[in-house]
Amino acid sequence: MPLEPDDIIDCMARMKGDEQPFAVATVVHVHGGASAREGSKAVIRGDGAVVGWVGGGCTLAAVKKVAARALIDGRTRFIRVRPKDGAIAEVGADDRTEDFDNHCPTGGTIEVFIEPVLPRASLIIVGGSLVAQALSDLGKRLGFAVTVAALQEDLELFSNFDHAIVGFDPEQAIRPASSFVVVASQGRRDRDALRFALATESAFVALVASRKKAAKLKQDLCDAGIDPVAVSRIRSPAGADIGAVTPEEIALSILADIVRERRRGVAADEAKNEGA
Repeated sequence: MPLEPDDIIDCMARMKGDEQPFAVATVVHVHGGASAREGSKAVIRGDGAVVGWVGGGCTLAAVKKVAARALIDGRTRFIRVRPKDGAIAEVGADDRTEDFDNHCPTGGTIEVFIEPVLPRASLIIVGGSLVAQALSDLGKRLGFAVTVAALQEDLELFSNFDHAIVGFDPEQAIRPASSFVVVASQGRRDRDALRFALATESAFVALVASRKKAAKLKQDLCDAGIDPVAVSRIRSPAGADIGAVTPEEIALSILADIVRERRRGVAADEAKNEGA
């Protein structure tokens, strides 16, 4: 039985609060026989689970397939599910509409708008240096969900972030695999800050330090028994090479590098999905 609109809204609110990606599918046009009506909605989760109702097997299969792509690239989609020999002129969609065959006995035509709702990219800043403070401020302006992990006295220096973690206890490290982590402790418990960063299990861990200092810190971690493969994830110097000098410029270079890596990841996922 289809859910009431309030149930769908509650589901969306919970998923947004949990920073979970999902897509909203809305039936915008029905022609002929169909098991859904105009205005029917469903939420498609990242794992493919569906909450709500937008139609039977043929429609649902098409919606789930297209929603999966939308969750990768963040772009809206408009699809039409119709009898194989049905006339496109019956409905008014434009050339961007994706067509799918309807093999169900109802034989109707249904159009669905699919809108992805993606959580903000996660930026985890470790340390309380001037670069860390600039990263927090600029990261928020760019739409990142910013978490700051720093010593208690350093946290007071930050004014713009979403979440705070006191200290560098690896047990407190949040572990979204898609997060971007920047260690900007710059001389204040650097090794502890790096252990915390590696505990996030992020594929992107940047260290604000010179090559010589970074090499020494990496060797210290290996000597302390940290997995060398994990240590190899640390990239330094941090940021794109734009000749940055000031803390603000260094923060800009780091975020430029993060944006480049993030968009590359989206492009790679798109290419993989299209080839599947």
